Amino acid sequence: MKADETPAGVTPTRASDQRRRSDEHRLMAIVEYDGSEYVGFQVQNSGRTIQGEIERALAEITQHETRIVGAGRTDSGVHAKGQVIHFTVAWNHPLSDLQRALNAVLPRDIAIVKSREAASGFHARYSARSREYRYTILDRTVRSPIANRYAHHCTKPLDEHLMDRACACLVGTHDFLPFGWPPRGDSTVRTVLRASCARSDESVLIDIEANAFLRRMVRRIVGNLMLVGLGDLSVEAFGSLLSLGHRRTPGTQAPAKGLCLMKVNYN
Repeated sequence: MKADETPAGVTPTRASDQRRRSDEHRLMAIVEYDGSEYVGFQVQNSGRTIQGEIERALAEITQHETRIVGAGRTDSGVHAKGQVIHFTVAWNHPLSDLQRALNAVLPRDIAIVKSREAASGFHARYSARSREYRYTILDRTVRSPIANRYAHHCTKPLDEHLMDRACACLVGTHDFLPFGWPPRGDSTVRTVLRASCARSDESVLIDIEANAFLRRMVRRIVGNLMLVGLGDLSVEAFGSLLSLGHRRTPGTQAPAKGLCLMKVNYN
């Protein structure tokens, strides 16, 4: 048999396929984005998405289609400082070069903040222990053109101390049916690890950390917390909302622009 012949029964392997396997990396990255101009994180049938833009950038740089997985499917108009993604990519240069290349071709409202090799078995969504969201409310009489994209404007003063007391009712494992819809399955039970409300200058900041969230859960919670802050709903009445068997809460859903995924925590 000649040196360049392939033994019978063995399928020839192209050099490009061998190179691709040896150069594959499973990476995790932290992504920051302004969600104002997007219909959400997850790819959809129509409209620009964060996932779609990152996958487009990866295809442009590597010349291969690459699917990314995010830790959370943020809704249309929601922002992120600490979204986490993972993906497998063929790349035979320093990984820092890939991050620089991605940031060079991504839209200005999306950035890869950090990236590194992912641990064996790491999954951006299923490996997450908890997620932290922040909702920002600007409570002053006059609107702020600068803060408008990232904060909900309330023209009446809010009592952040009453709102913080109401936040304590959320901590623990509860059925959050009154505040949202499950992204998959039927269970609406979630565990809130931490919830607080505090003032920072002219803004009221609501921070909630949970093992997972229902769709629209934070925004519906915020809408009812604002009633507490305005004096239209008592702390006790807010706590009793968790026992409702329906989603007809007195507060309206807060706008998406005030919500930001701050951090995803892993073991």
